[in-house]
Amino acid sequence: MIEAERRLLANALMDFSNQRFVLLSEACIPLFNFSTIYAYLMNSTQSYIEAYDKDSPVGRGRYNEKMSPHITIDQWRKGSQWFEMDRELALEVVSDQFYFPLFQSYCANACYSDEHYLPTFVTMKFTPKNSNRTLTWVDWSRPGIHPVTYLRPLVTVEFLKALRHGSQCEYNGQSSNICYLFARKFSTDSLIRLLTFAPKVMYFNK
Repeated sequence: MIEAERRLLANALMDFSNQRFVLLSEACIPLFNFSTIYAYLMNSTQSYIEAYDKDSPVGRGRYNEKMSPHITIDQWRKGSQWFEMDRELALEVVSDQFYFPLFQSYCANACYSDEHYLPTFVTMKFTPKNSNRTLTWVDWSRPGIHPVTYLRPLVTVEFLKALRHGSQCEYNGQSSNICYLFARKFSTDSLIRLLTFAPKVMYFNK
């Protein structure tokens, strides 16, 4: 998975006009119109890779001691695989020939590298450049290995407004209630409802 992400970044970096890089899934939706998302990313002083230390089987429990001393368990991080980064950080990721091979060798099977490589690598090397949060909202409130999937009946104008302005975070050193630009996981049968509500939510309620 990480090798595929690095290939995507490398290909996108070939276009020198690309300054920001976003990885989304097919189940993601935008929460704002294009101009709002573009301005938010282009004016940001940081990248957005979620990283946290989780003392559990799906966090520290996935650490392989063979990574030591280059990566210690105290440096091991977990986070969302959906990221946004600037060009400088993207170049660092695709050119990494030291930490990436460690993950290829020692993060496999029950260790999901797409949840650990970027959070660990960025925290170790580029903490000041990272906001340490994701721009993609997801609901993990229910038990299980997958987040909640929102079907058509669950999509309402009120729900979408809450996703857009229902959180508090820091953006360029200032408090902001725009913390997520995207959201997942939405089923294909919710598309018509999303398109119906979009003009009411995105364009008249910025």
